[in-house]
Amino acid sequence: MALMAVKTIINQGREKSRFGSRLRAPLAFLMKLLVPPACPVCYAPVGDDDGLCAACWLDVDFITGPVCRMTGLPMPVDLGDDTISPLARANPPPYDKARAAFAYKGSGAALVKRMKFGDRPELAQILARLIYSRTGDVLPRHALLVPVPLHRRRLVWRRFNQSAEICRHLAALTGQSMALQAIARIRPTPRQIGLTRAGRKRNLRGAFAVPENQKHRLKGRAVVIVDDVLTTGATVEAMARILRRAGAAPIYVVTAARVVLPERV
Repeated sequence: MALMAVKTIINQGREKSRFGSRLRAPLAFLMKLLVPPACPVCYAPVGDDDGLCAACWLDVDFITGPVCRMTGLPMPVDLGDDTISPLARANPPPYDKARAAFAYKGSGAALVKRMKFGDRPELAQILARLIYSRTGDVLPRHALLVPVPLHRRRLVWRRFNQSAEICRHLAALTGQSMALQAIARIRPTPRQIGLTRAGRKRNLRGAFAVPENQKHRLKGRAVVIVDDVLTTGATVEAMARILRRAGAAPIYVVTAARVVLPERV
């Protein structure tokens, strides 16, 4: 009797699941009629919820030309292995390679800001797809994906960690492992906006640490640091130094966007 009861419950669950699946498509269609999909940047109508309109897509400044072999900064000429920016030659970064999908301007910058400051964590999926499609050379198969952490106070205030959201979608696309706890932000830091590179480095001194129970995951492991925007590189450089001390190697950086200042090219 007990076995029959269990079978009945399972069959009822299957029926409910099939019924739910049959309802899902009509409900999605109804939601599209009530709330038509819109471009997350300009709110123009689009065909689906996971993309930009044609005008905003054309306004995204994708990084397609030669870049610095180390930092990913756009360069005017491709010199092969010698394509290294003056800044990277003078101060080699503590990571091996950094790459970004697009320049932090126009619709690309607007998309990042809408996610980060507009309480739109679902937009991380679009950014993750752009990273995946344009930075594949720094996403080795067995690497560990590590998002830039927020201090717990900032996390409570913002409600979500934009880097972790991008990292989560990127892990789903690549099949790689994600390590949310591999590195912690142990000291709250003032916002970096408006600070010079030197100011950002001072601001981040002692901000990160690898917990003891995470060091075994990093030793001898390739790591990819994931963030939304690379500005001066101070944050990812501070993280890379701490991760390398914990035994991680090689270390790569991927971001959706990066700031490209004319005087630095």
